[in-house]
Amino acid sequence: MDNRTLIKSIYSNHKVERILELLLGLLLVSSAYNIFNRKCNLVYGVSGIGLMVNKTWGIDVSLTVLICNMFLVLISFIVLGKNSTKNTILGSLLYPLCIKITEPLGNIDLGSLELFLVAACGALLTGLGLGLIFKAGYTTGGTDILNQIVSKYGKVSMGKAMYFTDLLIVLFAIYVFNFPTFVYSLISMYIISMITDKVILGISSSKAFYIITEHETEVKRFITENLSHGVTVLEARGGYTGNIEKVIMCIIPTKEYFLFKEGISFIDKDAFFIVTDAYEVSGGV
Repeated sequence: MDNRTLIKSIYSNHKVERILELLLGLLLVSSAYNIFNRKCNLVYGVSGIGLMVNKTWGIDVSLTVLICNMFLVLISFIVLGKNSTKNTILGSLLYPLCIKITEPLGNIDLGSLELFLVAACGALLTGLGLGLIFKAGYTTGGTDILNQIVSKYGKVSMGKAMYFTDLLIVLFAIYVFNFPTFVYSLISMYIISMITDKVILGISSSKAFYIITEHETEVKRFITENLSHGVTVLEARGGYTGNIEKVIMCIIPTKEYFLFKEGISFIDKDAFFIVTDAYEVSGGV
C-alpha cells in the first residue's frame, strides 16, 4: 500500500463516528466561547482575533473567524500541500457556523461568578472540545494550520510553534483590552493545553512510541515521509527466546497520536507497540 492510499484509508476508518465526535467537540468549543470566553474577553486562537476585531470595528466574530480560516486553508494548500490540508477544511467551515449557532447562549446570566472561575470554566470546556476534535483526527483550522507552517519552516517542534503563534495573538489583548485580560488569557491557554492532552491521551505534550513490526521499512517510511518525524532503530533481545528484534523508537506530538497509531495498525495489524508520555524532549526539530 502506497503512502497516499494509507493516509486515505486511515481517515476513512470509522468516518461517521469521527464526524460526530468532531461536531460534538465544535459545539463544546463554540459554546464555551459564547458562554464564558466572550464575556471576559479571553483572547487566543482565531476566535480571539475575531473578538478583538469585533470590539474594534464591530465586525461579526463568526465572519472574521471564517475569513481567517479560509485564508489560512489557502495558505496551507500552497505551503503544506493537499494531503496536509484536506482534513482541516471541514473544521474550518463548521467552527464559525457553530459560533453563530451557539451565539444565543451568550445571554446566559453567570451572576456574580468570579472572573477567574469564568475563565477556568471556559478553558475546561474548550479543552474538552478540542481534545475530542483532535482525537477524531480533525482540527478547527485557524492557528492549527499556522502552527504546522511555523513548525515546518521555522524548524521548531509543534509545541514551540503553538506557544509562538498563540502568545503573539494573546499579546495583542494588552492593546485592545487590558493587562488583566492578557493574564487570564495566558491562564486559560495553559488549562486548555492540559485538558486537551488529557482527553487525547495522557498529560504530556509528546508521546514516545516503541514499535516491533515485521514491516520495518514501511513503518519507517510512513513516519519519516508522511509525518516528517525522525526515527531511531534499537536492537533488543527477547528474554525468553533470546531472538534479536529491532525496535523502532519515535517521539511525536500528542495531537498526531490518532494518525500515528492508525497508520501503524494499517501497515501491520500485528505490530507490537508501547506508548509512553514524554515529559521533556530536547534537541532535533
